[in-house]
Amino acid sequence: MEKELEYQLKLIKRGTVDLVEEKELKSKIAQCLKNGSNLLVKAGFDPSTPDLHLGHTVLLKKMAHFQQLGHRVIFLIGDFTATIGDPTGKKKTRPQLTPDEVKKNAETYKEQVYKILDPDKTIIKFNSEWLDQLGSRGIIQLASKYTLARMIEREDFRTRLSTNQPLFIHELLYPLVQGYDSIALKADVELGGSDQIFNLLVGRDLMRDWGLEPQICLTVPLLVGLDGKEKMSKSLGNAVALNDTPKDMYGKVMSIPDSIMWDWLLLLTDIDESTIENKKSAVKQGILNPKKVKHELAFHITAQFYGTTVARREQEEFERIFAKKEIPENVPIYKLTENKLVEIIFSVGLAKSKSEVRRLIKQGGIKVDGEKIYDEHTKLVKRKDPYLLKIGKRKFAKIKII
Repeated sequence: MEKELEYQLKLIKRGTVDLVEEKELKSKIAQCLKNGSNLLVKAGFDPSTPDLHLGHTVLLKKMAHFQQLGHRVIFLIGDFTATIGDPTGKKKTRPQLTPDEVKKNAETYKEQVYKILDPDKTIIKFNSEWLDQLGSRGIIQLASKYTLARMIEREDFRTRLSTNQPLFIHELLYPLVQGYDSIALKADVELGGSDQIFNLLVGRDLMRDWGLEPQICLTVPLLVGLDGKEKMSKSLGNAVALNDTPKDMYGKVMSIPDSIMWDWLLLLTDIDESTIENKKSAVKQGILNPKKVKHELAFHITAQFYGTTVARREQEEFERIFAKKEIPENVPIYKLTENKLVEIIFSVGLAKSKSEVRRLIKQGGIKVDGEKIYDEHTKLVKRKDPYLLKIGKRKFAKIKII
């Protein structure tokens, strides 16, 4: 039993930031092993946007670890809390979503999480199930359990108060209603990002007030995005979405700075920690090319969502295009009467806006037949053969002016 206990603790602690309290977790697992029972582990996701990205995967991977160990995992969709708006880490009030927006986003979450979690071992819950029933009397009772002094210990709340930024009463309720989720579910463990530790600890305190055994609080790091600097976020344009195409997923992973690939290997793959450290040491000594490690990372991530066959194909395609400077197979052909380059690239959907096209041209990020274009007024004349356009590092198109 001792060996199994140590194995579980090692896997659970992999790539974590906070663990409150490890001694209690060890005791709970030991009890489970003795009785043949399991832990109830919850992690909440507010459906504030329709798409999940690799940053969310860090938490999903930790949930999957608990599943591998035989514990019960609840994927909690915060359809009630999303209508409040999580203030965590925000310098201003989050916009409150409508119930229809929340419902629509929640449906996409249910489709995406099974790319990581075992559907047969995952319990999906919506916190409106108990929070809608709490009512005004219940909310007031809940609020009576926490003082304002303790609530404004949160760094982001203190910052907003000290800089005269608005802090609304409903935002103070958010940690409380999240904590009530743990009471309703009688959670043994709550998982969250490292920016969620305050909210998780509130839940731990509230469980004591309700006469329940307090939950273990475990947090994981916030994944740094493609830019190598900021937390991964779709709004910052540095994210790899779970519904990205295999080509885009593989290519985006290959674009990350070498400095962050070690954290990505630890947090997004199941490669043994000692193996990762050995690779890191080999790269530092000049024995191993970091690009080879990055290819391994891109392969593992793409295979996780699309299977090894597809991942291998994208690896070979990436090598063919970028290492050997070849053109990809099946480049789409567009027949157009429009001949202005900016209009062409935007109209066929290879850029989100005309201003993005102009920016790419200015930066030398667009090639026509292998030549960089720096003039945004460039026009393509009619000719027998189509033009080959390369937009950025990964996008190709053939244009036939008719």
